[in-house]
Amino acid sequence: MRKTAASGEAKVAGERSLLLGIGISSVGIGMYIPFSLVFFHHVTGLSLTVVGLVMTVTGLAGLAFMPLAGTAVDRFGAKRVNLALYGIRALGFALYPFASSLPAFAAVALVAALADRSFGAVQQSLIGEVARGAARDRLQASTRALQNAGMGAGALPVSGVLALCGAGGFTYTAWGNSLAFALAGLLVGRVRPVRDAGDAPAKRPTAGYRTVLRDRPFLGLTAANFLTALGYSALPVLFPLYLSTWLTAPDSLTGAAFTVNTVLCAAIGVLVAGRVRRSGARRTRSAALGALLFAAAFAGQIVLGTLRPGRTATLIALLAIVVVYTLGELVHSPSGGALSVSAAPEAVRGRYLATYQLSYSLASALAPSLFTTLLAVDGRLPWAVLAVAALGTALALLRLERHLPAEAVHAEPPVVLKASAAAPVPVTAAP
Repeated sequence: MRKTAASGEAKVAGERSLLLGIGISSVGIGMYIPFSLVFFHHVTGLSLTVVGLVMTVTGLAGLAFMPLAGTAVDRFGAKRVNLALYGIRALGFALYPFASSLPAFAAVALVAALADRSFGAVQQSLIGEVARGAARDRLQASTRALQNAGMGAGALPVSGVLALCGAGGFTYTAWGNSLAFALAGLLVGRVRPVRDAGDAPAKRPTAGYRTVLRDRPFLGLTAANFLTALGYSALPVLFPLYLSTWLTAPDSLTGAAFTVNTVLCAAIGVLVAGRVRRSGARRTRSAALGALLFAAAFAGQIVLGTLRPGRTATLIALLAIVVVYTLGELVHSPSGGALSVSAAPEAVRGRYLATYQLSYSLASALAPSLFTTLLAVDGRLPWAVLAVAALGTALALLRLERHLPAEAVHAEPPVVLKASAAAPVPVTAAP
């Protein structure tokens, strides 16, 4: 890596290609995510019920595959596994239009789900493989901004294709998505892993996941992230239900909330993360601040659900709450992601991050049933649970701070004072 003149942060070899690849693949994801079940229904010709069942079963199978993906990262390197997953996703979407029978669709969907579920952990491992120190935080922020911008942009061409080609346009969309994954893989292939000067090649681990299970601070970090991950599920899952059932607000507000969230993430995500990074805040504390902002947004929903003002006041309050929620996301995500990557020992980073990624996957799987059950009791109850969970996350991060490695807590190595006969001399601690 090389240093930038302005900030002193290390630049990643092939960083532009890496980020461009992430952006292109996100455009591809945005081409089908908004349509989801309808997309696969039209591409394969199978009923919505069958498509939904297959996607649920294959998604759960994908969760079971994640530990194997972590092992593959530790054995072959994150870059190789990342490229393999891009290739599998490209092949899967190229084959979807030909998977018109149930067995064929199930087979293609299973292979694609294995790659999709594992991709987040592998990409996190790749960031750890190619970046050090504050560069990890910067890549985390840039990645999230590009993912939001790409997914938002991906929905635009699909609308045009469907307007011109009708339902047949879904087939062209599938092939377009396949092409996006293939191009992303070619671009990401240009990134170069980095090793610190004098580093010897990491030894292959012999203990496997037992090493992870013995690391109580990292397991605590994973458990804390599960609580935060429930909050990340609030906007796509709970928010629309809360609007329609408890506030009886127009469904169009859901689209407005998503637009505000996406635009802010894409427009100011890197700026907010850079401001946090330059402040010198410890990753544990900036991630805790993000959790507190989440808690404030959830508390705002409780107040709004109690007062239930008129439509205009509700609209203003909801948008303000979404802004606070998004700021929490922008502060927490880069620090939390870099914290998990840096807390994982290099030799078993794949296994560590596969374990950490399960906190997101489990939260996504549990959120729909949890939120609907609580919402049936009282519309404010799920927000109260989320607020308590976010406060618990902040407290847990602060308590874990002294138990996590120093290079994980600090984006840059901390400075210690070494006493001498003349005067204290600042010495940079070894990472």
